[in-house]
Amino acid sequence: MINRGRLEERIERLGRIGRTPEGGVTRLALSDEDRQAQALAAEWMEQAGMSVYRDPAGNLIGRIEGMDREAPPVVIGSHIDTVQNGGKYDGAIGVLGGIEVVQHFREEGLCTFRPIEVIAFCEEEGSRFQSGMFGSRALAGMTGEADLELTDGRGITRREALAGFGLEPGRIGVQAVRRPGEVRAYLEMHIEQGPVLERAGAPVGIVGGIAGPAWMEVSVEGKAGHAGTLPMTMRRDALLGAGEIALLVEHICRSYPGTPVAGTVGRLAVLPGGTNIVPGRALFSVDIRDIDAIRREEIIERVRSGALEIGDRRGLAVRFDERMKIDPVRCSPAIVSLMKEKSLGMKLECLELVSGAGHDAQIMASITDVGMIFVRCKDGVSHHPAEFAEPADIALGTELLARVALELAAR
Repeated sequence: MINRGRLEERIERLGRIGRTPEGGVTRLALSDEDRQAQALAAEWMEQAGMSVYRDPAGNLIGRIEGMDREAPPVVIGSHIDTVQNGGKYDGAIGVLGGIEVVQHFREEGLCTFRPIEVIAFCEEEGSRFQSGMFGSRALAGMTGEADLELTDGRGITRREALAGFGLEPGRIGVQAVRRPGEVRAYLEMHIEQGPVLERAGAPVGIVGGIAGPAWMEVSVEGKAGHAGTLPMTMRRDALLGAGEIALLVEHICRSYPGTPVAGTVGRLAVLPGGTNIVPGRALFSVDIRDIDAIRREEIIERVRSGALEIGDRRGLAVRFDERMKIDPVRCSPAIVSLMKEKSLGMKLECLELVSGAGHDAQIMASITDVGMIFVRCKDGVSHHPAEFAEPADIALGTELLARVALELAAR
């Protein structure tokens, strides 16, 4: 059986790295906190019998050989970076659950035909360089020079941050990329980040598909002026234009009821930023995601055209800069079926549901079959210090993960 106590203790220890006064976790990619977390995860990988290394993209990889060392491996993965003041379960349970699976196999004397790898992907969240799933995109051959030149809030480029970890980002294409056929299957366990499982009283769920996120930076240019002397009828207020566009995003996305369509404006900067100054510029983020790629493009176009109309009406210049766009994916029907079969063997009834959040699994789907397991989280809360999942639920999800990985690695 999965060692629930060990898994729980590791989640707690990892959660202390980057702990915030509010009880959350801030562990940005390629930071000192991330370095400490990777070192601890690497130690546990080694305890599980894995050989451990980092690829040039900053992915931490543990590998245990199978009877056929040349066979494409089964990969279990997720991430250990966090958002600002996030929770200690998001991503982390997938990496630590993967390590527990391998350690469990070793302790039970189970030798698989295929190798098994556990990967902690670099910067899934995108909180530092505002461009997520970097590690999995690098592994799938989807990154380029532009990804390395992105800067964080202090002006440090991703290239410089990788080099600060002792890595050679120029070798990503040579040493990090995997081609289709080089991975047997990819499995990921994650907290649900939503309320569906809790409402259904189900500790574990099986993911049938993952919505694709599209991230855009929007700039609205107006004209700054004195708040007391510039007449209301003559103003080109960038903030009011940005606010109207934000409400447009909400209105358009709500016009698709009964679908997983979601639109979010999550970040806003106003310049010059004085109490007595009419805002001359506003910069904000837009995140639009859906399981249907065609519908998502329709929504983006509606937002874009509507925003330009708002700009024309208000005398503002509106510009959209696409930062990331990832296609929605369907999980492998064969792996979904296998998960259902194994869950029945555990007397565990699992719902099949769609993930509105993005995950490394949807990137890995470009090179191999993928499957995802969701674990119930309290009140559906994620990316917040209050994020919580019951240790018993995590252990059940890890047991299902182990049974599916054992089957896939056996042939």
